[in-house]
Amino acid sequence: MNRIITIGREFGSGGREVGKRIAEGLGIAYYDKEILSEIAKRTELAESYVRQVVERRPIVYYPITTGHTFYTNADPTAQYTNSILTEQNNVIRDLASNSDCVIVGRCADYILRDLKPLRLFIYSDMEHKIKRCREKAEVDEHMSDRAMRRYIKRIDRGRASYYQHYTGRVWGDRLNYDLCINTASNSIKEIVSSVIAIYQ
Repeated sequence: MNRIITIGREFGSGGREVGKRIAEGLGIAYYDKEILSEIAKRTELAESYVRQVVERRPIVYYPITTGHTFYTNADPTAQYTNSILTEQNNVIRDLASNSDCVIVGRCADYILRDLKPLRLFIYSDMEHKIKRCREKAEVDEHMSDRAMRRYIKRIDRGRASYYQHYTGRVWGDRLNYDLCINTASNSIKEIVSSVIAIYQ
C-alpha cells in the first residue's frame, strides 16, 4: 500500500508550501491544482467551472460519497456538480493508488480514510497569514490589512463549510487529523523536517 500524506490548510498558513517541500524532500508525487486539470479532462468541462464547484459549496447539496445512481434531479447543474464531485473522488483515489504522494485539500483525508494517510492540518494566526499572503503575492498588493482579514476569513469559512458538508466532520478539528501544525510558531523548514522524520 502506498504511503499518503494529506494536507488541510487555512488560507495563508503556508500549507501548500509545506506540502511541496515535503514531497520534494521525500522524492514523492505532489498533487494540488493538478487534480482540477484531471477532473476537467475526465468530465470534458471547463477547468474554471470545475474549480468553481470544488472550491465552493455547490448549490446542490449531496454528500461527497454519493454516486451517480442516487440522483434523480434532471437539472443539468446538479448533474454537472455530481459528475465533478464523483470524478474528484475517482481522481484522488487513482492518484493515491499510483504512488506515494502528498495531496493538498479537496477532502483527501476523508476520501482516502481507508488507506490511513498521514493527515496534516496547517494553520496560523491572522497576522502571520496576512504577512505570508503579501510575501507570496497571493492577494492584491494594494489590499488593506482590514480587507485582507475579511478575504482570508471568507475563504476559510468556505473551506470549512465545504469540508463539513461533504464529510460530516469539522474542518480543522484536531480529532480529524494526525498532526495540527501552527506555522506561526515554527519555520516551514523545521516543520518539513519533522514531518519527513515521522513519515520515514
